[in-house]
Amino acid sequence: MAKGGIVVCGGIHMSDIPSFPYQELWNERVITSVANLTRQDGEEFFKIAPRVPVKSKVETFRLQDANVALEKFRAGKLSGTAVLKISDQ
Repeated sequence: MAKGGIVVCGGIHMSDIPSFPYQELWNERVITSVANLTRQDGEEFFKIAPRVPVKSKVETFRLQDANVALEKFRAGKLSGTAVLKISDQ
């Protein structure tokens, strides 16, 4: 993993993470997990989300500009999450 890289583990049923040299965590590397929620959890979240409010920040790219999105991602120049759209509608 590159300096500053992040490994996200998101499986509900996963095998143990194999051991690795401690030095591989240096240089701001991160290993993290995401919550594995049920459909009911998601439905309950969307009921209360408007009261929070949840704010999304996205940058939209045409499908043919996917490489531009990747370049901005790699350079750390995205403002939010990159979203690819298939058509101009």
